[in-house]
Amino acid sequence: MVEIVEVGPRDGLQNEKVLLPTEVKVDYITRALDAGIRRLEAVAFVHPGRVPQMADAEAVMAAVPRRPGVTYIGLVLNRRGLDRALAAGVDEVNMVVVASDEFSRRNQGTTTAEALDVWHEVAAAGIPASLTIAAAFGCPFTGAVPVDRVLGIAASALQSGPREIAIADTIGVGVPTQVRTLAAELGALGVPLRAHFHNTRNTGYANAVAALEAGITTLDASIGGIGGCPFAPRATGNIATEDLTYLLHGMGVGTGLDLPALAATGTWIGSRLGIQVPAMLGRTLD
Repeated sequence: MVEIVEVGPRDGLQNEKVLLPTEVKVDYITRALDAGIRRLEAVAFVHPGRVPQMADAEAVMAAVPRRPGVTYIGLVLNRRGLDRALAAGVDEVNMVVVASDEFSRRNQGTTTAEALDVWHEVAAAGIPASLTIAAAFGCPFTGAVPVDRVLGIAASALQSGPREIAIADTIGVGVPTQVRTLAAELGALGVPLRAHFHNTRNTGYANAVAALEAGITTLDASIGGIGGCPFAPRATGNIATEDLTYLLHGMGVGTGLDLPALAATGTWIGSRLGIQVPAMLGRTLD
């Protein structure tokens, strides 16, 4: 069984040009829940001037349906974001630490070490907290990221007891051999792992299978395959929830998700954004 964490409402919408109304975002989230999603990154508590797509985070959280067994995650980057997330009633927070200093400065205005200091403060807030190591496979400004660099970040983060650590291929440069190596090294630390892949170079789904084969059973994906990082040049969408689910089901791996409902939601969000989404499954259905 694989747990798919739906990140479309946050990592998906944050890189799209169209600013959707709050009610459409809530509809997107509701449709994801109706398709079986139970853990969902709903919003980011970041500066609205930097990421205007997330400016209504509190309004979204006030309107989302509260259902038994559903966990809403809020992304935070600093203490101000954490305070907003706690006040908005998220169930869990996710903190991002970027593996390269240059990308970290452009994304968060801090070095990696400074971001880790913030992580320790976030983890002490008394709410379940996960850490995503962004650009774990490569930086758009400085190139390849050494495995030891990622391991050092993870080792530091472990001091504050994260719920899990996610390895994120933020710019979509990783390949399966790298995924297996990094998963094995991090697995030796004894912390639950999650994986987050982008399909920029058409390797995202192969990387997801490699992560699964390496023992990672929690994968991020975005319904419609929308999104990317607004601070990474030419970054494209996440792997699509519906396409990943089709792949996993074909391999005999359960997800608990309704495949036609996911595909229909992917097509629907594309119509709201005025784009043809990267996800392929919806194009095969009548």
